[in-house]
Amino acid sequence: MTRAHEIEDLLRACAPQVLGTLVRRYGDFDLCEDAVQEALIAAARQWPDEGVPEHARAWLLTVAHRKYVDHVRSEAARRRREDAVALATPDSALLSRAADDAPDTDRDDSLSLLFLCCHPDLSPPSRIALTLRAVGGLTTAQIAAAFLVPEPTMAQRISRAKQAIREGGLSLAPPEGEDRTARLSEVRHVLYLVFNEGYTASGGDELTAPELSTEAIRLARMLHRLVPDDTETAGLLALMLLTDARRPARTGPHGELVPLAEQDRGSWDGALIAEGVELISRTLPQGRVGPYQLQAAIAAVHDEAGSAEATDWPQILALYELLEHTGPNPMVTLNRAVALAMVRGPEAGLELLDGLAADKRLARSHRLLATRAHLLELLGEKEGAAAAYREAARHTTSAPERRHLTERARRLG
Repeated sequence: MTRAHEIEDLLRACAPQVLGTLVRRYGDFDLCEDAVQEALIAAARQWPDEGVPEHARAWLLTVAHRKYVDHVRSEAARRRREDAVALATPDSALLSRAADDAPDTDRDDSLSLLFLCCHPDLSPPSRIALTLRAVGGLTTAQIAAAFLVPEPTMAQRISRAKQAIREGGLSLAPPEGEDRTARLSEVRHVLYLVFNEGYTASGGDELTAPELSTEAIRLARMLHRLVPDDTETAGLLALMLLTDARRPARTGPHGELVPLAEQDRGSWDGALIAEGVELISRTLPQGRVGPYQLQAAIAAVHDEAGSAEATDWPQILALYELLEHTGPNPMVTLNRAVALAMVRGPEAGLELLDGLAADKRLARSHRLLATRAHLLELLGEKEGAAAAYREAARHTTSAPERRHLTERARRLG
């Protein structure tokens, strides 16, 4: 790893801690977040040449604090807030402390910051964008590029999220009881969405956006460290590790999609598989099993199979049946149809798909059409399979998936 990467990793690790401290002290998420971004930029410019300070987080906190005060003082219309900040802040905090001195507190507000960024009052896209910027330390340009949207569009999304926090009076105070459980579920869901977008991009010319899945794994590791006894968080992290382990084999030399059954399993990341299997094996016996743990268990069965033919499909089918009991989800049923076809034959899988066709959430979905095409191909109905592949290709927004589906249809034709 190069020194530039080491600095980038350090900055991302420190970003939520510094922002959490500022927000807890001043309460103004918008200005605090801007100040932290400026501190991160300053560090990225100075540290490669001048070296990383002994107390990096304290350095960032001091610089971000000064940036915040500068913002307040530069706005004459907000003189009252300037006075409040000045009165609340000892002169020594502004003048005498060296930037690399140890901080006066070691409190980590990262979890509270995650709860705030994933507040249910914010829209799902806003939660994702704000989490990546405030907790992940990514710039607006980086987030926009990853999601294939113009930077001004992403900037507006982030701005609206911060405005909602300000107008709603949302605070860093951690939720309690049932609200905490619900908010933790929201945080997991946001990280899950970020990972999925990185693993299979919803649009564009590339199949994956590795920077997103990598960031989702980093944040899931952080969340697991903050709530080590939460089994679903452990399950989510295991699911990400076991799934991302296959990423090197998912595309061919020209960026083409390679289906799971045709992947070179020797190029899968063995270290990630081992870590994910150990984590889910340790987590499953601990208590009530949730959907992320079940999905991780399914991924582990796939990853531990030496070949596609050696896959334990009866076990996968049983796990999907358990997963369906955790809550109705057409995508789970779609995947169960594949497992059912592998255990009881393509006709059984197609019969299950017929029931999904009426689900509005999957109406004309390219995934439903592609699965039908695959099962028809297994059944030997080449003409029907080719037609379904072509129809699926017309409905996907991902260029690599479109090329793959079109090629499957061409081979059958």
